[in-house]
Amino acid sequence: MDRGQASDAPDLAEARSLSGRRLIEFLLVLAAVLVYVIEGNYLATFLVVLGIVAMVVLHEFGHYLVARWSGMKVKEFFVGFGPKIWSFRVGGIEYGLKAFLVGGYVKIVGMTSVDEVPEEDEPRSYRAATFPRRLAVSAAGSAVHFLVAFLLLWYLLSGIGVASGKTTTITSVVSSPGHSSPAARAGVPANSEVVSAGGIRYPTVNQFAQLISTSAGHRVQLTLKTGKRYLRTSVVPVSSTVLAKSDPAYATSHPYGVIGVSISPSIVREPLISGAGAAATGLGAYGVLSVSALLSHFSPQGIATYVSEVAHPSASATSAKAQSRFASPVGIVTLANDAAHAGLSAVIELLVMINIFVGVFNLMPLLPLDGGHVVIAIYERVRSRKGVRYHADVMKLMPLTYAVIAVILFLGVTALYLDISHPISNPFG
Repeated sequence: MDRGQASDAPDLAEARSLSGRRLIEFLLVLAAVLVYVIEGNYLATFLVVLGIVAMVVLHEFGHYLVARWSGMKVKEFFVGFGPKIWSFRVGGIEYGLKAFLVGGYVKIVGMTSVDEVPEEDEPRSYRAATFPRRLAVSAAGSAVHFLVAFLLLWYLLSGIGVASGKTTTITSVVSSPGHSSPAARAGVPANSEVVSAGGIRYPTVNQFAQLISTSAGHRVQLTLKTGKRYLRTSVVPVSSTVLAKSDPAYATSHPYGVIGVSISPSIVREPLISGAGAAATGLGAYGVLSVSALLSHFSPQGIATYVSEVAHPSASATSAKAQSRFASPVGIVTLANDAAHAGLSAVIELLVMINIFVGVFNLMPLLPLDGGHVVIAIYERVRSRKGVRYHADVMKLMPLTYAVIAVILFLGVTALYLDISHPISNPFG
């Protein structure tokens, strides 16, 4: 035994040394990434990517919390896959970081009937837990995604607000010394909501633009709202032919009216209570769209379309179907960059869509996805009789599990190829 302990000592020291080197290497790589991000002005994009990584961590944290609450024995909680970078132990659980931050996992004792579990740990194994607790642990990851998506939607609707197609806001007014625009001469304030224009109550952006463009030389009555103050004024659009004499940008074959303002849909914020209801409704709508997209992608026609996209990417890169394809980490970073440049609302919308899609995808009734464990728990509950627990033979499902893993790997590799060779166009532009 003494010799065995002596021979184990160098191995342990070597392992610690290796772990230390990996941590230093990881920190150096992280420092280089941060320098690149700051120098390249990609900080906003980097923060969005961190948000997506945090989403993955929260998924696993959901499994972890519910497993601990259920009395199950958790052995490991790791962020990332691949070589171990750094870890520590607390209460018999190893927490740590691995090299590739594209996922994570929680290791719970006895997840299947074939796992080897020490006799003393069997009462705290997943398979020994009650049906409601096994179901809760398996669904916890997706539940966290849906909760995060709901909170983000609620904040978007009640905190930031969303563009309403039913009303128009005058965001800016053109004015320069000696060249005041019709709107500036009429005292139209910037950031004012159009209550009425030419007799139209709360005109849409298209209605307001159409009214002004067809009213050159004619007075248009306006009622505007800035904060709590209302303003009634009138404005006479000038013909673009007059402006074209000094600015060729206005030269067209069909003259139109101009008042010198920029307009956009009004931003509407929901009250907190109604915002929560609207967020719940939006969550359901996004969920239905995600299920429909998955069914479409994995239908015979969807599979044939995707194979065609991979074989002939240049011919299908701009198609509507291609725009909804699976995204690799490269594609997600590209989307994160596009969203970061479009603004906070676009970032939240992206995070909501990713959370809901990942939550729905993980509930697919196939191992190794969470939905596979949910289905097994339900099946075992149905097959159990008179207090005798039925344990499904997971080995019979292994061929299908390997097939699912192969499909996921295929989708990952082909998505990476498409995202590098033919990136999806900016959906936030």
